[in-house]
Amino acid sequence: MTPAPRHFLPGAALPGAGLPGDRLARVAARRAFVELKLTFTEAVDRLEGPWSDWLRLQVRSAEEPVDLWMLRAPLFAALAGPAPETRTQRLRLRRGLEALFPDSEPPTSAFTSF
Repeated sequence: MTPAPRHFLPGAALPGAGLPGDRLARVAARRAFVELKLTFTEAVDRLEGPWSDWLRLQVRSAEEPVDLWMLRAPLFAALAGPAPETRTQRLRLRRGLEALFPDSEPPTSAFTSF
């Protein structure tokens, strides 16, 4: 009786095991999420108004990048206005979202070409 060959399927490996590059990619993705969450947290901590408590709670309970992605519209709406502080905060949020979701915005050339 010969033993069955070992199958190297994703489900057959140890949970969380993978190539070093895979682990580094997961760490980098997690780090990018944490940086974006800190940017969101800093933005909502400065808010005042009827939705500020709700936004604070939602941002603090976000566990995945998509959670923050779904909160971008209400947060940008809350940060509307010409004040230099809110403009800077909106810019930081946009840059953080572009870093984590690079394909989320159309290229600017799409708006200028005819």
